[in-house]
Amino acid sequence: MRISRLIVVILLGTVFSVLYVYQQAEIFRLAYEGERKQSAFQELLDKNNVLRYNIEKSASLIRIGNKVSRDDQFQMPDTCRVVKVGSVASGTPAGREEGGVFTLASRIFSIKRQAEAHTIQH
Repeated sequence: MRISRLIVVILLGTVFSVLYVYQQAEIFRLAYEGERKQSAFQELLDKNNVLRYNIEKSASLIRIGNKVSRDDQFQMPDTCRVVKVGSVASGTPAGREEGGVFTLASRIFSIKRQAEAHTIQH
């Protein structure tokens, strides 16, 4: 009876040891697989960013020419021209507060509404 009990204990210890080693090996295998998939994902993400950049920056000159020809307000600049900038995208002029009153600080630090450009003589 003692020998059979010893054999059962040794057999159970061996089974638990094998299961533990299998579990650890499976953890490492899954970690390597996850790392491989992560690197593949990062590579695809980098390729996607490069393709998006190329799409955004590769504007067709024909399309740009068509836009310019359709725009009636487009004019070639003279040698000296004053450009007036309209209000900001939100519809309120730069430096105007919610109450509609210009303050001294907003007048000093706001964006000027006029710019002058000169062409460079070669």
